[in-house]
Amino acid sequence: MRFINQIRTTVIGIVLLILSPTMATADNAFKIQTWKTGNGAKVLYVHAPQLPMVDVRIVFDAGSARDAARPGLARLTNTMLSKGAGEWNTDALAERFDDIGAIFSTSSMRDNASLSLRSLNDPALLDIAIDTLQTVLTQPRFDEKELQRMRRQTLIALKAQLQSPAAIAEKAFYKALYGEHPYASPPLGTEASLKALGKKDLDAFYRRYYVARNALVAIVGDVDRRQAEQLANKLLDGLPEGKAAPALPPAPDLKQAALIKKSHPSTQTHVLVGQPGLYRGDPDYFALYVGNHILGGSGFGSRIMEEIREKRGLAYSSYSYFIPMRLPGPFQMGLQTSNGQRDEALALLNKTLRDFIKQGPTEKEMQHAIKNITGGFPLRIDSNKDIIGYIVMIGFYNLPLDYLETFNANIEAVTAEKIKDAFARRIHPDKLVTVLVGGDAPQKHDD
Repeated sequence: MRFINQIRTTVIGIVLLILSPTMATADNAFKIQTWKTGNGAKVLYVHAPQLPMVDVRIVFDAGSARDAARPGLARLTNTMLSKGAGEWNTDALAERFDDIGAIFSTSSMRDNASLSLRSLNDPALLDIAIDTLQTVLTQPRFDEKELQRMRRQTLIALKAQLQSPAAIAEKAFYKALYGEHPYASPPLGTEASLKALGKKDLDAFYRRYYVARNALVAIVGDVDRRQAEQLANKLLDGLPEGKAAPALPPAPDLKQAALIKKSHPSTQTHVLVGQPGLYRGDPDYFALYVGNHILGGSGFGSRIMEEIREKRGLAYSSYSYFIPMRLPGPFQMGLQTSNGQRDEALALLNKTLRDFIKQGPTEKEMQHAIKNITGGFPLRIDSNKDIIGYIVMIGFYNLPLDYLETFNANIEAVTAEKIKDAFARRIHPDKLVTVLVGGDAPQKHDD
């Protein structure tokens, strides 16, 4: 009851703060401090006293790119961290966080895997939250019963993907782009690999990659530097120093165009077109980012949406975007259209890209894009959750610490010529991978 009363009192304070006109901006809130723990983990910290909250995220270079020949291992290992630790089983662990109003979650992607915690900064509550997270991090149980349950759930999810044209297209797209490279490994795994994974596999993966020198700790909230140092040291206490994960092999270059067609009993065809694009810290990042905003990344204001949906009504949704990762992640264009309009829509999508590369953006498009991006930037960094996401990106990919403070200036420095030059060098219409998933139908052709 004491904890409940503490939570109620704090929540009232949070509501009052939310109603106040305080808003974080890159100019006044993002003073990132960094150091290393005694056992070698990198820490990034931002003091954010606007709310009596603390957000913590611990990130490991332990995503699906580390699966090797066992697809799904990284994700399953990360998920199992929340399914029992120390003396607590799954339910007891969840209750410990729930009883103090803390929120805990895990996440696994291609480049990394993470554990996240949000807690009130009241010492009585925060101490319990950190103690519990430290136990999760250093004493996972990997109970066989829970492992069997999570395997069954994942196999069900895999079967559901077989009925999803979008999931089928994405899996084929990554395989066509990356071949035998680790980025091609499906994060969810395969039926064969999941059935073969056992507790020993999870233990070995955890011991290799969940170590201090392979970790990044991000802390954002209402704690001072001394408290943040104590918090990071406490969380990592008990983790071996270990070694950082080795560098990934270079991503392959596409030598020629490829077309992959997969039949699916649907009235719509899912279309994905693209190639490996850019990486985090790429010198062409801002030119490609602004350029893609104009090409297909700004919804109804983009060329792709205008040409395909607004002028011709060929698709409800059409887009393009870059997915920067440690190595060049995909540049991807996509749409969903009726089976009978597939070829027409695909031809127009490719033509729009070729025209953009050849002509570049207009001055009007440039002004609109830069104003839209810089004007909307404060809204993307106005919560602790947003901030911690950005500083994790900065820390994990070794971006400059002033990345957020200089973001708008870097956007404003982009010119139409820089965009045209970057797209001409980096995007090759004659080497695109095209994936089509849908039903067969007669195509409309102009006479």
